[in-house]
Amino acid sequence: MAKARGRGKPSSSRRKDKRGIQSGGRRKPCPQCRDKIEQVDYKDIASLRRFISDKGKIRSRRITGACRRHQSQIAKAVKRARTLALLPYVNEGGRDDSPSGRRDRGDRER
Repeated sequence: MAKARGRGKPSSSRRKDKRGIQSGGRRKPCPQCRDKIEQVDYKDIASLRRFISDKGKIRSRRITGACRRHQSQIAKAVKRARTLALLPYVNEGGRDDSPSGRRDRGDRER
């Protein structure tokens, strides 16, 4: 016989306690909206670097806190800056974050 689910405490409150989620309060405003920036500039490398991870990936809206409109502008600006070689496509070291057990083909011991 299968166990009956949903008896006892409500599962939703138990799930919230496990994750540690604290919802209630307003979401932080977008940094570009707060500074009243209409268009994100691809030539402003210092501000674009904040939206790129260590590996060179574009960070998500959830992490950056940007609104939908500005996040798409950021993504376009980063891609345009990469095309013009203002920003790198990947991190400087190449594969520094790879597991230590693996080696590149050029590093084989003979």
